[in-house]
Amino acid sequence: MVSRQIVFALVTFFHDFFTAVWIGGLVVLGTTVLPSAVKVFGKGPETKKLMDAIQKRLSVFIYVSIVGLWVTGLLLSQRAPGFQGLFHFGTPYATVLSLKHILVLLMVAVTVIRSLVLGRLSGQPAAQVEKLKMALLFLNMALGVLVLLLSGFSAALAGGLPAG
Repeated sequence: MVSRQIVFALVTFFHDFFTAVWIGGLVVLGTTVLPSAVKVFGKGPETKKLMDAIQKRLSVFIYVSIVGLWVTGLLLSQRAPGFQGLFHFGTPYATVLSLKHILVLLMVAVTVIRSLVLGRLSGQPAAQVEKLKMALLFLNMALGVLVLLLSGFSAALAGGLPAG
């Protein structure tokens, strides 16, 4: 294996790893941790305290993943012959990739709003803020699943179909 292939393999690995951390964290949080916390503690202050602690710890991994995805995405785009630049819609591949990037930007915005903006709201009823945080969690989860779907389509359009 030549060094370029090794670098490409490592960049691809890290891109996939950062994706798994971010979207996987959202899915686990929304489908397992939150329902379990509500089942054990109810919708009271214990659940809020637990979810805030998990979000604080998880947000470090999420922000590292966002930066890592940006860097590895830039590196991967250099190797993709169908890449025409951000937000180009000239080919089916470019269109799918642009839609994926739009959804990722929405995910970043939701992440920032959920962790930084809503975490600092004061004067609003706590129940309302928590309800909004949970709605944004599920929105980001859905956006993440759509990003994965579009990733599959972009790989297929780039010629990533297995032989046979």
